Amino acid sequence: MTGGEPKGVAEGVPVAVRPEPQAGDGRRVVGFLRISAPGRNARPAAESFCSCGRHETARGQARVLALIDDHTTHRATCPIQTEGRTAA
Repeated sequence: MTGGEPKGVAEGVPVAVRPEPQAGDGRRVVGFLRISAPGRNARPAAESFCSCGRHETARGQARVLALIDDHTTHRATCPIQTEGRTAA
């Protein structure tokens, strides 16, 4: 190790560190949907997160598709994500 890496990190393995938002930027992660589409003969997986406390996971094509629909519906109804939006 060359000094700057966290303890226990293998040599040559990069460390992912989420940068802090810039001061005055105002942006923050409110929710995300992560979908893993693995290679042949493997089950897809998905994870849906919202800062309101919702955290769901799914495995298998049918459940992942259902979670995608549920995540989209939640984005439209969650008070944290709709805060500040104005009606058209």
